[in-house]
Amino acid sequence: MASLYVGDLHSDITEAMLFEKFSTVGAVLSIRVCRDMITRRSLGYAYVNFQNMADAERALDTMNFDILKGRPMRIMWSQRDPSLRKSGVGNVFIKNLDRSIDNKAMYDTFSAFGNILSCKVAQDETGQSKGYGFVHFEMEQSATQSIEKVNGMLLNGKKVFVGRFVGRKDREKELGQKAKLYTNVYIKNIDENVNDKELYEMFAKYGTITSFKVMFREDGSSRGFGFVAFEDPEEAEKAVTELHGKESPEGKTYYVGRAQKKAERQQELKRKFEQYKIERMTRYQGVNLYVKNLDDTIDDERLRKEFSVFGTITSAKVMMDDSRSKGFGFVCFSSPEEATKAVTDMNGRIVGTKPLYVALAQRKEDRKAHLDSQYLQRNTNIRMQSIGPIYQPGGSSGYFVPTIPQPQRFYGPTQMTQIRPQPRWGAQPQVRAGTPQAAAAGYPNMATQYRNIGARAPVPAGQQAALARNAMVDRNVRPINAVQQQMPGAVQAGVRVPGPRGSGAGYKYTANMRNPPGQAQGMGQAQPGQPPAPVQAAVHVHGQEPLTATMLATAKPEDQKQMLGERLFPLIQRMYPDLTGKITGMLLEIDNSDLLHMLEHHESLKNKVEEAVAVLQAHQAQTQVKKE
Repeated sequence: MASLYVGDLHSDITEAMLFEKFSTVGAVLSIRVCRDMITRRSLGYAYVNFQNMADAERALDTMNFDILKGRPMRIMWSQRDPSLRKSGVGNVFIKNLDRSIDNKAMYDTFSAFGNILSCKVAQDETGQSKGYGFVHFEMEQSATQSIEKVNGMLLNGKKVFVGRFVGRKDREKELGQKAKLYTNVYIKNIDENVNDKELYEMFAKYGTITSFKVMFREDGSSRGFGFVAFEDPEEAEKAVTELHGKESPEGKTYYVGRAQKKAERQQELKRKFEQYKIERMTRYQGVNLYVKNLDDTIDDERLRKEFSVFGTITSAKVMMDDSRSKGFGFVCFSSPEEATKAVTDMNGRIVGTKPLYVALAQRKEDRKAHLDSQYLQRNTNIRMQSIGPIYQPGGSSGYFVPTIPQPQRFYGPTQMTQIRPQPRWGAQPQVRAGTPQAAAAGYPNMATQYRNIGARAPVPAGQQAALARNAMVDRNVRPINAVQQQMPGAVQAGVRVPGPRGSGAGYKYTANMRNPPGQAQGMGQAQPGQPPAPVQAAVHVHGQEPLTATMLATAKPEDQKQMLGERLFPLIQRMYPDLTGKITGMLLEIDNSDLLHMLEHHESLKNKVEEAVAVLQAHQAQTQVKKE
């Protein structure tokens, strides 16, 4: 297998587009566009794996710098070992490039000196060249030769500099050494009437001056700054020490320091700004509040007044847009305790005509990171639902993910071998001749009676065979809260279908869904004028209120699962205490009628629990294999 790195890609490029592009040169094994782990946005590069080395070489030779969605692709061999890239061996830096020189033009120029691993011209956000680039040669000799030949040459009318690549840390270290030894001094806040001669006289007493200059505009007015170059670094340092911070005759404060290049100055300012942000964040941590959903009539004074009862306010500001409120603002307290009390009392309080939202203020970066973390956690929870949610007893709906539909369950090959096709995890009891189950499975005289029972909903043809295998002839395939609507003219009690162990003595039966023992088979329909049986059986679980079908049918769908889960939980806890929550959550995905059957027939419940444990063990084994 031969792997190519494809860089400088447009963010909309997908694996399918790259496959269509690269499959024209040979057999492609796989393509992967690298994406952000949280946002799933493309990082701008991909890896293409070819089956044959010759195909990869042909793609590198013929497709490098081809245009794809308006951008030239940059193709190179994939280097899995980062030590080659970080060593800097064979890496060359080129600057002062003409803006018209792109990756291909620079590649064509330097490829004459040897095999190139990577070639790139730095670009800004708009795709324009920044005037410098890098070429990484395979051999150090090629890099040395290119420096000797190209350094100082004219490329598109501009004299370029070509030298060894120096890492950022090494450059910063070198600049730090230079900062201690300097002779060129920069001075600003000069009075407008100061000329070159007066500037010289100001600095002459500190040492020998080699050059001096006040900067002027084209109209002859002073720009307020200038430069003085000393012969000795000690003289320059003395001038900076004594003049920096002094006042000019016009009352301005001089700034005197080492003269810096623009890039060095920007780097220093960036470092100071980052330090200022950290200090500011530390200072306002836990005391600055964000307030949104403000009424349009609320201004700074009203905002301060509403929050002043909680402590000392250092600042209160409503954000405005052309004298119109943006609907949010900030309140800063003097202590975290005051801010916490304000959040507790003011969040949700109606001020004006709107309820306020009050929370601790966050930086934009922190807020984005928090939202990304929530997004990742949400996706993780959805994926975990594929092996069953964890049931938490006592909560109103702890096993539901609000507003998120639960995904369809999928099993891998190792899991499918442990679970045979069954309708809704149905049990598979043995069928004996002469029983109602056997009649449904193949004895027409008994099956006819069951088909004539008015309380039974029609069963789809595709499920009849599965229902017969599982001996669940009397199972209602509709939602449990629709049971009473299906039975306008039928009694709630019908023919009882015994479980695998016969009569099922010792268990309670609900009249709606399971018929109590001892009922006659001829009572499928009520006689005209005959009232329905008033007594309704219930499922009893130790420590729980008896559960009847009427209670279940009149409850909300989410409450139905909660009621069933509270009765399943203690039964499952006796079998697998460590996996109770997970197994209960898995079983709660089954239809309510099946759950009632499990509560009535503990053997069926035991079979389902064993199947759930097998699925969990298979999933854990598969996860362990992936980690290894």
